Amino acid sequence: MAASKPTASAAPKARRPAPLALVKNDAWLAPFEPVLRQRLARLQARLAEIEQYHGSLLNYATAHQHLGLNHDAGRGGWVYREWAPGADYLSLIGDFNGWDRGANPLHKLDFGVWEVFLPDAEYDQRLSHGSRFKVHVAANGQGKDRLPATLRRAVQDEQTKDYAGQIWRPETEFRWTDQKFKPATAVKVPLIYEAHVGMATEESRVGTYREFAENILPRIEADGYNTVQLMAVMEHPYYGSFGYHVANLFAASSRFGTPEDLKFLIDEAHRRGIAVLLDIVHSHAVKNEAEGLADFDGSGNLYFHKGERGNHPGWDSKLFDYGRPEVQQFLLSNLRYWLEEFHFDGFRFDGVTSMLYHHHGEGVAFMGYDNYFGEAADEDAILYLQLATTLAHEFKKGSILVAEDMSGLPGLCRPIKEGGVGFDYRLAMGIPDYWIKLLKHTPDENWPLGDLWHTLNNRRAGEKTIAYAESHDQALVGDKTLLHWLIDAGIYTHMHAADPDPNAARGVALHKLIRLVTLATGGEGYLTFIGNEFGHPEWVDFPREGNDWSYHFARRQWSLADNPELKYHQLGEFDKAMIHLAKARHLLGAGPAVLLKHDEENKVLVFERAGLVFIVNFHVEKSLTDYRFWVTEEGKYRVVLSSDNSRFGGFDRPDEAFEYETYEHQLSLYVPSRVALVLARG
Repeated sequence: MAASKPTASAAPKARRPAPLALVKNDAWLAPFEPVLRQRLARLQARLAEIEQYHGSLLNYATAHQHLGLNHDAGRGGWVYREWAPGADYLSLIGDFNGWDRGANPLHKLDFGVWEVFLPDAEYDQRLSHGSRFKVHVAANGQGKDRLPATLRRAVQDEQTKDYAGQIWRPETEFRWTDQKFKPATAVKVPLIYEAHVGMATEESRVGTYREFAENILPRIEADGYNTVQLMAVMEHPYYGSFGYHVANLFAASSRFGTPEDLKFLIDEAHRRGIAVLLDIVHSHAVKNEAEGLADFDGSGNLYFHKGERGNHPGWDSKLFDYGRPEVQQFLLSNLRYWLEEFHFDGFRFDGVTSMLYHHHGEGVAFMGYDNYFGEAADEDAILYLQLATTLAHEFKKGSILVAEDMSGLPGLCRPIKEGGVGFDYRLAMGIPDYWIKLLKHTPDENWPLGDLWHTLNNRRAGEKTIAYAESHDQALVGDKTLLHWLIDAGIYTHMHAADPDPNAARGVALHKLIRLVTLATGGEGYLTFIGNEFGHPEWVDFPREGNDWSYHFARRQWSLADNPELKYHQLGEFDKAMIHLAKARHLLGAGPAVLLKHDEENKVLVFERAGLVFIVNFHVEKSLTDYRFWVTEEGKYRVVLSSDNSRFGGFDRPDEAFEYETYEHQLSLYVPSRVALVLARG
């Protein structure tokens, strides 16, 4: 009998890697896990490359220290460098050389960088604090005077309206006093006050950084907000762009004051325990050549994509080429600069949807997961955003990163190691849109509370969200603030506290309900736009030709909020009470709201969050006696906030001193129409 053949030992099976945490938490992502892994691998490879050649990501983000006009004490003079590989000739021009385009030419180095050195022995007195300069760039047979790419300060000539760079080297450096301020300690959950420095004064002019620090920060602190989000800080040539058509990414807008004034604002905010976020615009830039970066070296692109891909289809602006290493480094350096030089505590990234997709979100409905992946996704932009969140969190521990995204990209606000993009919060952009849609198209008596509850609570599990009822987007001319929609012309004639006008009473009541239910259910953070907390009466419209360059709508009428005889003051008091309650009860740090009762017939929502019970009666006329509902915990409950308190413009109908006690896990209350009550146990 023949011996049997020895069997070959089975080859060991290759182990499949454990699913990414992002996929574990969302099974619908399983088909797209290869894409997520590919993104993660690409990021790791890019970081390894950066570390190999630059030592670290933080070292890499220092382009602004090498480019532009910088004084080099070691060499004993000024060094000016510019990246312009397509140019034929560059020269530094300014007050110091009589704007002579032939006096100080640059010579070309490696990698498309040009340089000129101006020794102190010859130029120390001429390149003085406050003197103006530009760079002359010649390409394709024509020359243009341009503003340097990493310019730290741009100023406008009052007569010619022309912008120039300005050397800013004051004798005394700003002395920071915020060494002990830590954003992670000050901000457990972000209660954000979105603000524009220029329009923060009641006078018909441009406000200043100093005025904001001295007059507005005390209001923000008293109102209970712990974070201020500053718009329009990055220099922009057109004031009416609301700061979103940026020209000079490294320059704090000079129309509001000096760099030291901005530092004073941030230092003062930190003294008051308030974090400061910069509304940063890396999604696009102004197309102006005289002030901005467009076609800087004559090549047709450089910082932006070439041809039509470099033009945003809806914003009349230029689109960055995130795949180009020099652009990547430029933008990352910009983030470090604002964190380091001005002590910002993080960023609200504008236009993230536009960055994430080649179609920029224009005319696209994100109906399924296929919309987030595939050819539509801009992988270069996603890589840049992952690098950006990594850098910000590494450079400043506890920094707060908020993404303005309406697409709902899964993982946008999850850690990168899980397969995410690394943001901390996303804006709940669907909520304000829904409120405006209701007010425009649906009578109060027909408000669908089921749809409303779904909209308020429709967010990705594990991804933190900033809820808001209205931001600057809803306040722009062509639209109206919520109070304007609610009361219309009555905001001018029926806002005295004693005025019994029923339409004004309706508007005031619903304004409070809208804001409270949004805060209590919509996210893990909250945002209001400057003045909206007291129902600022009008839209926002910056000076422009179409309104005869008027500042009437580009200011905030604080006197309305300060006058106790007006309903505006009452709305402001309610907002303050609402915010302080949320902080005291750690409302937004708790889990999501739990619906206890959805009563479509009586237009009532009852829900629970952080141990608080919210009863909201949206009914136009029906006040409910002996209104019963289940609660999760038995015991005695008391009113901790009533929107019907006369201090808030209400009618004191519920007895706030009354103590409610459960019977078989139920409470019974008197709930007047258009009133919200918040109960706490004990």
